[in-house]
Amino acid sequence: MINAAQNRWLNIGYRLYIILFFVYLILPLLAAGAFAFNDSMFPSLPWKGFTMDWFFGSDDPKIGMLHDRRLLNGLSISFWVALFVSSLSVLVGTCNAFLFERIDFPFKNFFYILMIVPLVIPGVILGIAILVFASDIANAFEDNLNFDIEWLRPGLVLVVLGQFSFITTITSLVIAARLKKFDREMEEAALNLGASPARTLRTVTLPFLKPALFGAGIVAFLISFENFNTTLMLVGSDAPLTITMYDRIAKVGSTPVLNAVSVFLMIGSGALALCSVFIQRDKPDS
Repeated sequence: MINAAQNRWLNIGYRLYIILFFVYLILPLLAAGAFAFNDSMFPSLPWKGFTMDWFFGSDDPKIGMLHDRRLLNGLSISFWVALFVSSLSVLVGTCNAFLFERIDFPFKNFFYILMIVPLVIPGVILGIAILVFASDIANAFEDNLNFDIEWLRPGLVLVVLGQFSFITTITSLVIAARLKKFDREMEEAALNLGASPARTLRTVTLPFLKPALFGAGIVAFLISFENFNTTLMLVGSDAPLTITMYDRIAKVGSTPVLNAVSVFLMIGSGALALCSVFIQRDKPDS
């Protein structure tokens, strides 16, 4: 049996482990963020003074992220791609949740596993597979019908399809978990009172699912916005932010302006993550 002294040391050890774990996670982020405010051309020590030039600077060589056209263009592309992918993923994920939770059909377990598979496939492999598949179709149309399907070539359409292929699985699981908690007697009561199935869905079921819908949308947006592996394989001339940052590092090396972008992403991602947690919390009276 574990006596009181052993239990006390176990609690201390557990708390120390939790503290060290979070320090291990946070310290690299703090270090990367700190160099965004260092008045130096390189993101490294020694500290040469505090500056905001890497955010707002407009004069060469200290051009801040808000005056860097390539970074701003990449940020804009990432935003619209993430918005489109998250909206599409929530829509299809909701349909998937109703399909697997409400309907019995042949080979249901097989199709459910098939839906989960994209989560366990490495992003690079998934991107390559989609690229090869789309290119083969486009080449077949061009060779046999002399018709080029441009959207099957590397570009934003393939980026959206590639991200959608695995992000939809995540939204499906989030929404399905919420749908499992729903009391179907509420729908039956609405139908008995004369409501149509469509109105019951709109006024009873979807309001109950709203926290999961918003939460899944935020998660999908964050995953899409910060995706790199799959996007790298499918991107064309219009590069999202992650690819733009990778290209900048590959060509000129790490610069403080990339640290400034990292600070912006950390703050934005943290804010959206907190919103997701807040939205998905059940109200006391629910």
